[in-house]
Amino acid sequence: MTDYTPPKPASRPEKVSLWQHVQLFRKDIFASQPERLYRAWMAEFRMPFFRSYFVNQPELVKTVLNERPDDFPKSEIIRGALYSLLGDGVFVSNGEKWKRQRRIIDPAFEGGRLRDVFPSMRDAGHDAIARLTPLATGAPLEIEAQTSKLAADVIFRTLFSIPITDDDASSVFENFRDYQRTQPLMNVASFFKMPRWMPAFQRSSTKETSAKIRALLTKLTDERTAAIAAGTAPQDLATKIMTTADPLTGEKFTGAEMVDQVAIFFLAGHETSASALAWTLYLLAMDPEAQNRVAAEAEAASADGDFTFKNLSKMPFTRNVFREALRLYPPVPMMVRENLKPETFRKRSIKVGSQIVISPWHLGRHQRFWDKPDVFDPDRWDRPETKTPAREAYIPFSSGPRVCTGAGFAMVEGVLLLAMLVKSFRFEAVPGKIPVPAAHLTVRAQDGIHLSLTPRDPDTSGTQTTG
Repeated sequence: MTDYTPPKPASRPEKVSLWQHVQLFRKDIFASQPERLYRAWMAEFRMPFFRSYFVNQPELVKTVLNERPDDFPKSEIIRGALYSLLGDGVFVSNGEKWKRQRRIIDPAFEGGRLRDVFPSMRDAGHDAIARLTPLATGAPLEIEAQTSKLAADVIFRTLFSIPITDDDASSVFENFRDYQRTQPLMNVASFFKMPRWMPAFQRSSTKETSAKIRALLTKLTDERTAAIAAGTAPQDLATKIMTTADPLTGEKFTGAEMVDQVAIFFLAGHETSASALAWTLYLLAMDPEAQNRVAAEAEAASADGDFTFKNLSKMPFTRNVFREALRLYPPVPMMVRENLKPETFRKRSIKVGSQIVISPWHLGRHQRFWDKPDVFDPDRWDRPETKTPAREAYIPFSSGPRVCTGAGFAMVEGVLLLAMLVKSFRFEAVPGKIPVPAAHLTVRAQDGIHLSLTPRDPDTSGTQTTG
């Protein structure tokens, strides 16, 4: 397998003025970061109202995320950026409220629940293949739009047992597509860390689409509440979450709380999955040998007629491809925490209220951890020397108590959908269309990811080889 170095955003000059930094930040988070973050253990950035610290050293990452998470809650910056859509959902809440939310949500994603929702994921994959088949003519196709619809279909099927073709599901999807392009991960007002009581400045279009999405989600949760009361609710994720009581208090989510959580599931389960799948398909389009190996695995794993949950274990290379894509293009590029007490990191005094930034993007490409960090190399995951960086610098789903509750869900979904799509189609890059990564709500391409699709003949899917 030849080394392929996929696109990476340009870093800013090492020294810029505060005004230049703010302007670059407004353009894109990646554009405001210097190259040294790919090799530094820690970097300090001074702002007029606060300081931020990028932390890459494994011991410090472990301190913040794993050992003392209560001392480093999620920053108000994140809440300020996403408040209109997510309310007080589990992605932005802190403290006892967050712990209560996780106690209610986590059981829905444990044990056999992934096996239970697998058929819904597979059905969404089959429908996506049916949608894409007429488009598989070799003409350029913007693939992010397609993976967004597929990921949204998975969420609605597993959460509410309805396909994306349902009117309400389709409306949520259309509004969320508008929302994601108008709302950056952090807006300028939250960047300057205004007091929480001060009104946040969001675009009117962002607030309008947030209100539409929440109204539609309220309708869906109200309907499900009625179905649960009538004993007619399907046994999907929404029913499981809405009927689970907090083991400490016996309380269940109120209707308003459930809307907050559903908004989170749609953000985390749709937006992040769409990003990861689109970038993975692009990487395979640029590496035909790897793509053929995935196709061969998929053909063998579904030889009995269709994919099964049990047969996912027969596609180790496909899983490695998806893991490598998450390393290079983690859907959530940065996590921002805030220290509640004075700290000393690497002999530097960290004042209370500083922003502690842990970046899966930079850790995944960090020069002290990875061999050829910018190269797409799925086989690295089978080499012994990858064990240490995999343990210390690979956190696409975060780590510690706040690790993404849907991490297992995402890995099953990603491997399954990738195998289904590559088994059905051959993906090729479009000449002159090189995607440039940008940090919106997730890591997306500035002008989309354009690929061409053609039907794949199973007899010419390629011979699986070792790299």
